[in-house]
Amino acid sequence: MTNKKKINEQIKSATLFLLVLSIVLMAFTAPASATTVDENAESIDNLATALTYVWLLLAGALVFLMHAGFSLVEIGLTRTKNTANILMKNFMTICLGVLVYWALGWGIMYGADAAGLIGIDQFFLKGADNAMWNSWFFQMVFAATGATIVSGAMAERTNFKAYLVYCAVMVGLIYPVYGHWVWSGADLSLLAGGDSFIVKAIGQGFHDFAGSGVVHSIGGYSALAGVIILGARIGKFKDGKPIAIPGHNLTFAFLGTLLLALGWIGFNSGSTLDGTDPFMNLVIVNTFIAAAASSVTVMLITWSKTGKPDPSLTANGFLAGLVAITASCGSVENWAAFVIGIIAGIVVYVGVMFNENVLKVDDPVGAISVHGYAGSWGLLSVGVFAVGAGNGILADAAYTAGGAGLIYGEVSQFLIQVVGMLLSIVWAFGISFIVFKIIDVVIGLRVSEEDEIMGLDMAEHGTRAYPEFIINK
Repeated sequence: MTNKKKINEQIKSATLFLLVLSIVLMAFTAPASATTVDENAESIDNLATALTYVWLLLAGALVFLMHAGFSLVEIGLTRTKNTANILMKNFMTICLGVLVYWALGWGIMYGADAAGLIGIDQFFLKGADNAMWNSWFFQMVFAATGATIVSGAMAERTNFKAYLVYCAVMVGLIYPVYGHWVWSGADLSLLAGGDSFIVKAIGQGFHDFAGSGVVHSIGGYSALAGVIILGARIGKFKDGKPIAIPGHNLTFAFLGTLLLALGWIGFNSGSTLDGTDPFMNLVIVNTFIAAAASSVTVMLITWSKTGKPDPSLTANGFLAGLVAITASCGSVENWAAFVIGIIAGIVVYVGVMFNENVLKVDDPVGAISVHGYAGSWGLLSVGVFAVGAGNGILADAAYTAGGAGLIYGEVSQFLIQVVGMLLSIVWAFGISFIVFKIIDVVIGLRVSEEDEIMGLDMAEHGTRAYPEFIINK
């Protein structure tokens, strides 16, 4: 036998010996009894908790990315001379959002209920544990979204300091108060006068799964109040008729729209608040069916009206579908999401025309229609299309039974949704109108005519986002 063969035989023998030794050791060191049922259950629970923590962090990260989308949409639909200002506003929105929601917003929204009005503890996350930190991050990125809606509607003529003040008020008060009423399980008896219908409606039956009302309607109607007080951009209206002021970069606008759609995966499916919930898939499918249906609807409307499909309105149609389905995405079937999207497309187009031709308000990005009007339709759609009473994600047993015994659009649920929708409009528009009026008196809401013509990049920040020779003045 050659040396090489001897070495191979020795290796095989040593390997076999180690294998047998391992088996013997495992046999002698194995636990005396198998894992118990309770231990298995605990392990499964721990895994489910870990999955939920990770899922909410990932979903929150996707929602955080939406701020890049908002920035690009707003930049793309406005003029070059205001680009740096818009970037600063959107960037500082998330920075202020983190700090204000940490210090104040979370406590008002989810703290211990006081008279059905606000939360009164957990400020600065006092007493927080791992679960609260996880929830806070996910909720914080939602809170900052409302202010970005206002930023877009009031673009190109708003004082930067005034916007920062309003942003803090939105994240610290306006958004979390309505959020407390809807999502915290607050007792609204004192607020609404005893055991009244509004108490039963908002406290027990109102359904807004991921924020058509809490986030988008609040942001949209707050923006409407701000735009009314602020006034239109120079040159927007001539003899009472709206004049188009084109944005400078449709590429940015469409890229921003797609980033927002990506973020909506976290926005809607993350709102299951459960990393093991099987119906997050239904939520995603409904979300994108509605968005696509709305966008196609707007494209066809503009095509039929002007002979050419309008790009910016078509992109806004996609966003309107996303906003509208956000309230009901976990409690409607696919065909209903399709119909909700079609109606959202009609709503956003009519809303833009109504704002410009009837209200005479100037909204450069269409935020009021996309978020306010489409958000209201989203709340109402729960009462029309929801399976069951619309108070949560479809029950496994009911859904898999093929719809047996399910009730579509109960009248009582529709009335409840009407109450919640009207409350969102009154609260957001009313309190924002007051806040903007105060800001206008104390700070000045609008820049000077000279600064507006120059562009807010130079007037507010002393810099330009683009070389001077391409600035559109």
